[in-house]
Amino acid sequence: MTQPPPPPPNQPPQQGGFGPPQDQPPQQPGFGAPQQPGYGYPQAPGAPQTPPPPPPQQPGYGYPQAPPQGQPPQAPPTPPGYGYPGQQPNPYGQQPPNPYGQQPGYGYQQPTVPLQPQAGQPAGGRKMNAQLVIIVAAVVAIALIVGGGIWYASSGKGDDKKDPELSSAGPTGGGDDKSDTGGTSSKGEEKVPANTSSEVLFQVPEPKVDDSTVVSGSWLTDKAYVKSGVAEINGYDPDKGTKLWTIKLPGPVCEASDHTTADNRTAIVFQPKMPPKNSSAGCSQVAAIDLDAGKKLWTKTVNSGDRPIGLDNVTVSGDTVAVGSTSGGAAWDITSGKSLWAPKPTDTCYDAGYGGGEKLVAVRKCGSYDQRQLHIQTIDPKTGKVISEYKMTSGIEYASVVSTNPLVVAADVGDSAGDGSGISDFFSIDNKTGKLITRISAPGDQYAARCDGITRIEACNGLAVGNGKLYIPTEEHDGTGQYSRTNEIVAFDLATGKQTGQRADAGDGYTITPLRMDGGNVLAYKRPPYDKGGQIVTIDGGSFKETKLLENPATESVRDAESSMSPDYSEILYSQGHLYMSGVYADKSSSSSSDKEYLALAFGTSG
Repeated sequence: MTQPPPPPPNQPPQQGGFGPPQDQPPQQPGFGAPQQPGYGYPQAPGAPQTPPPPPPQQPGYGYPQAPPQGQPPQAPPTPPGYGYPGQQPNPYGQQPPNPYGQQPGYGYQQPTVPLQPQAGQPAGGRKMNAQLVIIVAAVVAIALIVGGGIWYASSGKGDDKKDPELSSAGPTGGGDDKSDTGGTSSKGEEKVPANTSSEVLFQVPEPKVDDSTVVSGSWLTDKAYVKSGVAEINGYDPDKGTKLWTIKLPGPVCEASDHTTADNRTAIVFQPKMPPKNSSAGCSQVAAIDLDAGKKLWTKTVNSGDRPIGLDNVTVSGDTVAVGSTSGGAAWDITSGKSLWAPKPTDTCYDAGYGGGEKLVAVRKCGSYDQRQLHIQTIDPKTGKVISEYKMTSGIEYASVVSTNPLVVAADVGDSAGDGSGISDFFSIDNKTGKLITRISAPGDQYAARCDGITRIEACNGLAVGNGKLYIPTEEHDGTGQYSRTNEIVAFDLATGKQTGQRADAGDGYTITPLRMDGGNVLAYKRPPYDKGGQIVTIDGGSFKETKLLENPATESVRDAESSMSPDYSEILYSQGHLYMSGVYADKSSSSSSDKEYLALAFGTSG
């Protein structure tokens, strides 16, 4: 089996998590599985599809490390760009086959390596020298050659009790009090709690697996916090973490839609069985899930002849579930499972996938490999009829749907981003006419949002769209404090393509990432320095004034667990004083690590 080149030897391992085993886990605070083959390659028709992996997270992302006494701090190594290894696709758009039907997905992180703090260095701020980095990279490379796949082992059973080691006692995150204005944020539903200091509500332990397994998908309703586990989906009490229900699946989840219907229904793609070693079960099954009732409503496949095809995209728009791939797609009613329509492939065109939400948008690929043209089509969710179409410049191979209303698409034009983020430009498009409104240049060395449009149409994070604006974070840069790093959120006008002049500063030692819109406000997560807890803030869409909504404990065990959930590669949900952080990969635990690893963490305020 052809393997892509291993990652460069400059990536430190991630810190371990913190917390008690609980019934079922989603993502990987246990971060750390070797990368699988095929990452960064377009998938071949009919090949099983799964979310491609982001690069491993460096332990200090957003965490300025405390320097050893008498020594200046070492600059953290630069991680490889999102999309590494970055090889050019072959003329057939094929990806080297993955024997397990999955590749490390969005949320992938490096194996945990226990690091001892240097003399005079706070235990919370860990460093690693260049030699150790090389050793870790070599271990990962060997694992790539030897393992090269994903398989399943029974997950461990835990209880619903809070981990006593995850104490919330001690100082809270502190941070810049200038952002804590109090009162109620305007034009949004999120209210400022009387006490913004949070405590650990519960944690879901990482399941025991033999190798990396996809567990992408997390949702929040009034009744449950829902998270994918290993070949199952679990609903938890939002406050207590008690398991409410479990939907068993025959194989691992491959893709999960972020979008839900008004009555909390969504859709997933999963494998029909647990893939044994050196084989693939394929990501061919589509299911609709009722998140409140904890029920699987129906299961479907898209067949080519008498065989189901592999799918790499699933989304929800209105009451329609749409799936796509290089080999075909389909759409069904989310309640009944009734077939609604299917894309019409031709000799030169096919629907690569769909973006959902308020509208349904198809990314249709036309032409030969060396003369590719992408058609961005707004379509009727019920009939599949094309409402409007924008034809992108020939030569742009991949595009991601950032928002369907307003319609915003991201692309790496001419591979010019340079950082593997998948974004060099954003395109603001009129849904009704299909005309380009404006093109926004966002050089990869200046802005930190990321998209993976190689095989997944909806795979952008670290940005928000609303108020006729695009909100994206800048790359990290030196702060005003000694050894500090920081960044900002800036706004672009979707009508003119120009910056509005609005800027929300993270504060020294913090890095800020947009999560979503809350009415006219921007909801953002502030990743803290080594000695603070993370924060959720709301940014007024007009004044850009920041208001703190939640601040996590600054105790070492909590900080270590929170730091394993990078906003770049984790699922972060916030609502009404409740913060849920989870991973999208369950990884094999390191026998040499004593750090506890979690797939989901829940925090809540008391006011």
